[in-house]
Amino acid sequence: IAKREKLLKTLEHLKGEEFKKFKWHLQDSDIQEGLPCIPPCRLENTDVLELVDLMMQTYSQQTVEVTKRVYRKINRNDLVHILSEKALNSEWTRSQVLLWETL
Repeated sequence: IAKREKLLKTLEHLKGEEFKKFKWHLQDSDIQEGLPCIPPCRLENTDVLELVDLMMQTYSQQTVEVTKRVYRKINRNDLVHILSEKALNSEWTRSQVLLWETL
């Protein structure tokens, strides 16, 4: 599963206030040292698909790390685990993919 797709899948688990909080944290200049924050005007009306693209454009190779950091801030360590480096780089069997997609 590609990084973009995995980001999308985990972000889709955020509902209402959690999604708002996630986007709010991306405006914080301290989210990841040396990386820019995303201005509120670019985040305001973004849906989950647009947010993935915006994060990939802004953070490039650091997108997964930034995402994990924000998940920790909003107490979604379950999503941090899904995005772990091991999970991103491992070979997934068909049953693992099916199980993950049901989460």
